[in-house]
Amino acid sequence: QVQLVESGGGSVQAGGSLGLSCAVTGGSLRRTTMGWFRQAPGKEREFVATITWSEGRIGYKDSVKGRFTISRDDAKNTAYLQMNGLKPEDTAVYYCAATYRPYVALQEVEYERWGQGTQVTVSS
Repeated sequence: QVQLVESGGGSVQAGGSLGLSCAVTGGSLRRTTMGWFRQAPGKEREFVATITWSEGRIGYKDSVKGRFTISRDDAKNTAYLQMNGLKPEDTAVYYCAATYRPYVALQEVEYERWGQGTQVTVSS
């Protein structure tokens, strides 16, 4: 059974950096579009970034453009989210997600599998 396992969350001061990883187990990352979402306390889960398996197309939430970078290493079955210039408003539980869809998928409902989430806390 395919599972997604996130790691790399933690606490950092504003302006700092964190790198998240999402390891795919029980299956292959190939032909899998990967996405990152986040959910802050009291708010709905929202799209952050995605990278397709077809042509490696990338999409970002506007507020993270220029600060976050999504990438993937199919040989390692792992997707990444490098977060620089973190702000207190980036504080949330971050989830990775996977879909067979070959396009830039921005909606939760487009993803079939989800990780358990990892906490990111940014203090001012």
